[in-house]
Amino acid sequence: MARLWGLCLLVLGFWRASLACPTSCKCSSARIWCTEPSPGIVAFPRLEPNSVDPENITEILIANQKRLEIINEDDVEAYVGLRNLTIVDSGLKFVAYKAFLKNSNLRHINFTRNKLTSLSRRHFRHLDLSDLILTGNPFTCSCDIMWLKTLQETKSSPDTQDLYCLNESSKNMPLANLQIPNCGLPSARLAAPNLTVEEGKSVTLSCSVGGDPLPTLYWDVGNLVSKHMNETSHTQGSLRITNISSDDSGKQISCVAENLVGEDQDSVNLTVHFAPTITFLESPTSDHHWCIPFTVRGNPKPALQWFYNGAILNESKYICTKIHVTNHTEYHGCLQLDNPTHMNNGDYTLMAKNEYGKDERQISAHFMGRPGVDYETNPNYPEVLYEDWTTPTDIGDTTNKSNEIPSTDVADQSNREHLSVYAVVVIASVVGFCLLVMLLLLKLARHSKFGMKAC
Repeated sequence: MARLWGLCLLVLGFWRASLACPTSCKCSSARIWCTEPSPGIVAFPRLEPNSVDPENITEILIANQKRLEIINEDDVEAYVGLRNLTIVDSGLKFVAYKAFLKNSNLRHINFTRNKLTSLSRRHFRHLDLSDLILTGNPFTCSCDIMWLKTLQETKSSPDTQDLYCLNESSKNMPLANLQIPNCGLPSARLAAPNLTVEEGKSVTLSCSVGGDPLPTLYWDVGNLVSKHMNETSHTQGSLRITNISSDDSGKQISCVAENLVGEDQDSVNLTVHFAPTITFLESPTSDHHWCIPFTVRGNPKPALQWFYNGAILNESKYICTKIHVTNHTEYHGCLQLDNPTHMNNGDYTLMAKNEYGKDERQISAHFMGRPGVDYETNPNYPEVLYEDWTTPTDIGDTTNKSNEIPSTDVADQSNREHLSVYAVVVIASVVGFCLLVMLLLLKLARHSKFGMKAC
């Protein structure tokens, strides 16, 4: 019964989709195909309201539609999930510049054997196409289609198309042989200062473009956070960035020149120097080792120094800083402790420092209680018996401690204390055992003596 209901729903879905299709077309939940030449279609197929969701359509196939001549700006915009568009053996003559503006998922376009005489690269420049097939169209030899020649020459795939255009004598000329005077790729050149800037400062970039046809100039700043404004005059342009944010460090800024034939760009990377900030520091967690996790931001890379109960903590093989992930100016790591004991309980302070400033944060760490202490009956018993941890006050590179004064090694002291406790316990046990044996011997001796008197 369940299978029967499923089949009925499937048939009903196809039936509803077919009702929403124009004449000479068929539709499913993800596909539209219009291949019947009679009566045919005269406009790009659109689904009826309240029918199949156009966002789910991934493929449109149109063939043998001689009366279909135009794709307008709003014809395709509803099909945002469209990946494959095929219009072949039809009468397509014109495609609006913004026809595919909202179809960022398009990967395959096939306009084979239509009536296209010209086609601009502006239709497709925002798309990441894997295929653009245009064979069999009567292109006019002009600067408007030189971008197709450039595309063929720069295409990495060996499978090039045999494209032709009609010259002034109405003869077919291979597009590869097309030469048009004053029709070439543009150029863009940045006159950039050293783009290493301190946070909060400002910088101005200058760019010049050239080419024939004369290109337009625009700036590609991506997701730049800092406030910016640009000025453009013919072939010159400037971009001013003010109150630069540390969030923009590492971002790319490009000056782009574009004309009919193609585009060129010149780019620089923005480097922002800023004081360190400790954005994350939490209590220790246990995995293979104990770890006090932290995240530090700063550029140049900050030097890190840990303090234990207010004194410099010299690192060793038992306690050391580990950086696990680096993301340009952000460093994720932990202070790793190998088998810490109650002797390691206390306050840990992290200091991050570079030439632009410093930051520090503190957490309290508890690894275990002192042996032999009942904290339920002695809740105010001190967790740490503070000792003198004084060491030289110079802050060195925490990643290399080989040249420092020997470490005060908290873990070594803990191990020595454990050994002392074990030794005391063993000695006490031996002494107790000996006393017990002596008492037994004395008792036996007394019983033997009384027995001799009785005889």
